[in-house]
Amino acid sequence: MEGLKDADVGSLLATAREEHRRAFGGAEPEIAVSAPGRVNLIGEHTDYNQGFVLPMALHMRTVMVGSPREDGIISVVTTAEEADEPKRVQFLVPAKGGALKPGEPQWANYVKGVIQHYRDDGDPVAKALACQKAEHTFAMMPCGIMDQFISVMGNEGHALLIDCRSLQTHLVPLSDPDLVVLITNSNVRHTLTGSEYPTRRRQCEEAAKVLGKASLREADMSSLEASKALMSEEVYRRARHVIGEIERTTKAAEALQSKNYKRFGQLMVESHNSLRNDYEVSCAELDELVAAALEVPGVYGSRMTGGGFGGCTVTLLESSATEKVVRHIKEKYSGTATFYCTKASDGTKVHPLP
Repeated sequence: MEGLKDADVGSLLATAREEHRRAFGGAEPEIAVSAPGRVNLIGEHTDYNQGFVLPMALHMRTVMVGSPREDGIISVVTTAEEADEPKRVQFLVPAKGGALKPGEPQWANYVKGVIQHYRDDGDPVAKALACQKAEHTFAMMPCGIMDQFISVMGNEGHALLIDCRSLQTHLVPLSDPDLVVLITNSNVRHTLTGSEYPTRRRQCEEAAKVLGKASLREADMSSLEASKALMSEEVYRRARHVIGEIERTTKAAEALQSKNYKRFGQLMVESHNSLRNDYEVSCAELDELVAAALEVPGVYGSRMTGGGFGGCTVTLLESSATEKVVRHIKEKYSGTATFYCTKASDGTKVHPLP
């Protein structure tokens, strides 16, 4: 089981510095930065419906080192094994009025997009939105704003409630030493015919249109029930999940704020059941992992997290129950899971170099 290892970042930085020296003729890097992974505690498929999400940043991080140069050339090297070839790309910073364009290799496109859209702006919201724009226009990923916001605004010992309509954020304390967040990777990813994400998004838009709303954020359960006959059963259930999930997320933030972990856990389970039954984005493996976790005393709640059809679950539990929970899940799960025991971390950081 992987846990909290502050030394891991130091090791990653040492590896990155060595790669920099190898790639650039022995030159030492002059700057080092890192950005966290994240897990969404609750609020799934609500971001593109202008709802709320509640992620936290993780201690597991990606690092980058670099140095300035005067010739207008950007040279980027990746050590990621899954990145497509080549592992090094070079391109010119465009002249004033010019623009970079996405191309090959694809792994470099996000970097290009950030260079194209980012401006020296101390406003964290502007930073996050520039990075989202890079995702949309260079990586061709029509993502919401959760990843960028938690990366920029994550805070040690806190989750972050994000209003995806107003773009306002609220830090929610999550620093109880007796509390642990367990991320369990199912290590499965189901390939489905068609594209499920656009289909769900389209169904949500259809429901909002029937309800006469700009988005499902503006709808409530009573108006949905009153209009049930005007939409298909499937569209109705998709909307029921989103409207319920938006309400669950705000309630969960309130429960966390007041340290009512039992209530928070109940809301996590309700979220999973809704994602399984109404939004239909869970799978047998995720259901197995959630069910196994909930069988162990000391577990407050568990749910699938992310887009679905595989991937991870997130579980809130008493720290004293961690080993027992991991052991029980291993015994009950039909596959081979990977476990990450973590707590809320900071967002992006600049690291000093000796």
